Amino acid sequence: MHRPLLVCDDPDLLDEVVFLAADFALELDVAPGPEAARRRYPGAPLVLIGDGSAPACARARLPERPNVMLLSRSHGMDRLVALAEAIGADHIVRFPDGVRYLAGQLLRVSTDTAMVTAAQGRVLAVVGGRGGAGATVLAAGLAMTAGAAGLRSLLVDADPLGGGADLVLGWEDVAGLRWPALVGGRPAAPIDPPALDRALPSRGPVAVLSCDRNAPAGLPGEAMAAALEAGRRGRDLVVADLPRRLDEAAVLALRAGDRELLVVPAELRACVAAARVAATLTPHTDALHVVVRGPAPGKLRARHVARSLGLPVAGTLRAERSLPRRLERGAPPAAGGRGPLAALCRRILGDLGLKTGAAA
Repeated sequence: MHRPLLVCDDPDLLDEVVFLAADFALELDVAPGPEAARRRYPGAPLVLIGDGSAPACARARLPERPNVMLLSRSHGMDRLVALAEAIGADHIVRFPDGVRYLAGQLLRVSTDTAMVTAAQGRVLAVVGGRGGAGATVLAAGLAMTAGAAGLRSLLVDADPLGGGADLVLGWEDVAGLRWPALVGGRPAAPIDPPALDRALPSRGPVAVLSCDRNAPAGLPGEAMAAALEAGRRGRDLVVADLPRRLDEAAVLALRAGDRELLVVPAELRACVAAARVAATLTPHTDALHVVVRGPAPGKLRARHVARSLGLPVAGTLRAERSLPRRLERGAPPAAGGRGPLAALCRRILGDLGLKTGAAA
């Protein structure tokens, strides 16, 4: 469960805020500066930034998001207003006069945390080690496998140039909003989970938030953060299909993940390409695992691939000869619950603590 984030280099101010949060049995993630805070910044329910750390946060260009507050003991409003604008803060809290307001916000977060703890969904991020690695098929298979087990899942397409995750599911004709309609060219507002459920293409417990093949524009980071949070609150599982070249939205999805999967074909050239992709991912996560996909024409084994990348193995995917034919016919990956892909998806979800039942 994400905790409020306090970015502060003033020990006196830090102690005062930590003690205030303790009154509501609320633990804070504390960071002295923006780099230490960067990974936790998008998912925190509330971000508190001391005025001493604010200039560094502004220079670090942390992603835009709601629920950011500037904390200060100063009463020079012109300076504080400029700092608040620079870091995208919604409110300025001046001590000691603003303590009551801050206490109310901490109480709100504490109450919300207690309400959603049991219903907090898991987030998986999937990325290919090279083009055509099969990351989108695995991401769709994970969402479908969760749905077959009665879990509410959401497949989030974070690759505007990937052709559309709805196409992989065979749902291109299913009505519902895609990313362009959801974003609408406006700054992202908080997304209500039930409203999101009603708006997206879905069948049974599985929904998809897909890019549009006719409008392959980039995805705003703030829209991705809002969609992930809504999905996490309203779904048991969110699976994000990421591009190999990370943009702001993909980085947010990567950092929000409980686990990240790098799909690598068991080929020498694929391993070399995957090493370059892994190097761009690891600064943003410490939960990156590799999925090794067969066949292995050179007899390259999963342990060799994992050793070359310095990553743990989440699983191996044996070749499934009938899978390309089923996909061409519009059948979603792993929809039948049989075969190597379905078995791997059950294993990965089981490792996350999600119950998917025994193999059919």
